[in-house]
Amino acid sequence: MPALTPHTEIINDLLKLAVDSGVSDVIIKSNKPGYVRLAGKLKPVEMDPITSPEAQAFVEEHVPKVFAQRWDEEGQVDFAYAADGIGRFRVNAFHQRGLVSIVLRHIKSIVPTFEQLGLGQTSDALIKLSQAKDGILLVCGATGSGKSSTMAAMLNWVNHNLDKHIVTIEDPIEYTFQDEKSLFQQREIGLDVPSFDLAIKAVLRQNPDIILIGEMRDRETFETAISAAETGHLVFSTMHAATVAQSLTRLFEFFPPEEQLQARRAIAGSLRGFVCQKLIPALEGGGRVPCNEILTADAVVKNLILEGQFEKIQGILDGSGDSNSFSFNKDLYRLIKAGKISKADGLRFSPNPQALDMNLKGIFIKS
Repeated sequence: MPALTPHTEIINDLLKLAVDSGVSDVIIKSNKPGYVRLAGKLKPVEMDPITSPEAQAFVEEHVPKVFAQRWDEEGQVDFAYAADGIGRFRVNAFHQRGLVSIVLRHIKSIVPTFEQLGLGQTSDALIKLSQAKDGILLVCGATGSGKSSTMAAMLNWVNHNLDKHIVTIEDPIEYTFQDEKSLFQQREIGLDVPSFDLAIKAVLRQNPDIILIGEMRDRETFETAISAAETGHLVFSTMHAATVAQSLTRLFEFFPPEEQLQARRAIAGSLRGFVCQKLIPALEGGGRVPCNEILTADAVVKNLILEGQFEKIQGILDGSGDSNSFSFNKDLYRLIKAGKISKADGLRFSPNPQALDMNLKGIFIKS
């Protein structure tokens, strides 16, 4: 094995410390020591500052050739980096004030289960969604909310229980799956296919039962997902949206006003559900606990989407007695009562803290 260059050795030492400490993200800003994000909190590392030439040399040494021109011309790039004996990382390199910065996220090699993620109480709803024969299933949340891990846990359940051909399109690959009952084909942008667009155009010819699209990023991607759903495929994807209501709004932003009626018909016909997630500080033992808002697109929900009555969907989430659809407040109430999170944190993360406070006092308003 060739000796590591000095800049790679410095960054690998930082990555090893991060992985050994259970850190999710490493942030490198030129002429500063490394920073890590542990249980959602940003902390500096005791080390010498990493210079901009060192950071730039690391990027230029490890960026895939297919992305080198993008780095040179655009000054920012995403790619995957594998550190021997340490692990794989998703890398975003960029310039700020003329200096190089790098953010690295640890890609865990072991695919999590619902129980390992703390999703045991909501696993029934997630399993039901994972069993859909076709349609679009969106897992939503802010950056760092654990949505990729939750989606991986759902596919992990499929892998151990159903015989499916699953094709993933990722930039880069987040989790590597081992074939169990299902067969996985994992395509990484830049390594297995030059661009996201090319991968999307080819996927329907690859005979998948399930398609994972790393992120629902634009209209073309969403229209491909709709086409796949209409031809009998189940499509998993993620979106950056905080709530079910916001997620639904984001979908319609892909279409101009004159196409909204057509979009409502397509989305009502293909949507299977939303899973939105936040991570809340745990009351005991450190770490964070997932909190979910789940909407299963049953006949009532589909009809509301078709008629454009989106404002009524939150009422379904708040008032539903169905264990397969529930609001963030319902899950926060459960987590507080179970002693998993504090009341203060529950109210802080609630989209409607006044209503949650009333619920905790035993006051519930029927939808």
